[in-house]
Amino acid sequence: MKLLFIVDPLAGLKAYKDSSVAMMRAAAARGHAVFAAEARRLQVQAGIVQAACAALDVHPDDDWYRITGTGTETLSDFDAVVMRTDPPVDTDYLLATHLLGIAEANGARVLNRPAALRDFNEKLAILNFPQFVAPTLVSADAGDIGRFLAEHHEIIVKPLTEMGGSGIFRLTQGDPNRNAILETLTRRGHRAIMAQRYLPAIKDGDKRILLIDGEVVPWALARIPLAGETRGNLAAGGTARAQPLSARDREIAETIAPWARDRGIFLAGLDVIGDCLTEINVTSPTGFQEITAQAGHDVAAQFIAAIERGCGRFSGVQPRPAPCG
Repeated sequence: MKLLFIVDPLAGLKAYKDSSVAMMRAAAARGHAVFAAEARRLQVQAGIVQAACAALDVHPDDDWYRITGTGTETLSDFDAVVMRTDPPVDTDYLLATHLLGIAEANGARVLNRPAALRDFNEKLAILNFPQFVAPTLVSADAGDIGRFLAEHHEIIVKPLTEMGGSGIFRLTQGDPNRNAILETLTRRGHRAIMAQRYLPAIKDGDKRILLIDGEVVPWALARIPLAGETRGNLAAGGTARAQPLSARDREIAETIAPWARDRGIFLAGLDVIGDCLTEINVTSPTGFQEITAQAGHDVAAQFIAAIERGCGRFSGVQPRPAPCG
């Protein structure tokens, strides 16, 4: 297969931890041609979406790639295009999904589907599964959030567009910074945020559960917060522990897996604290390398194998007619 990975700049990817690096290594190990491009290098000419790409020779060591050639490639010429650009889901990100949607209409196989990346905000997507969600409020109104806090006594507030634990705060009724935090996060009442009842089970980790093409990876990655810290995110200093799925973890994952697959979400990362679903990550879910290293389950190989199987059944969208003239 010929695979294109749309990623952040290669020089900034961390060979020891980035799931995108694990995917590219697994693809190369299985004999596939690996290409990389940044989202900003997407372009459309005569209705055809192309990208300025680098062909990569991928290695298992820290010096993990070598560029063997560069050029402009048509996205529909790849067997799959894997969108792995990190959030925030800002204007540039959304424009990239529109260009990828045009490529999809011309026969490219894009994972995850561009429409799914736009339609399913990683925080709000949990509201499709209220049976798994702790008490939750989405509002830009500080008064609403204050009443929610009074009801639940201790809450988590977070922006709807960030990643890696950025902008997450734990609030109590007596917090002297409460008003300032809410003013900042809501931009003085102009942007909705999410508030959730605080879950003490965070002490045991914020569990990342991976779904690949409708299949549940049998190991979760529990991200354990630092002492005195609320956030378990690895980017916020949490430590990672691979562990088998609990019965509740599997119930949540097996409920969401077919829903995700039916909506073009080839790869999803569920975040679960205790028995509660807190996020459905669809942009660039991580955890591959830590699970593989600790549990021996090669998540990246499972991911590439799923792409291989999908290529056998994928028929794509019928290309648009050639333009006039």
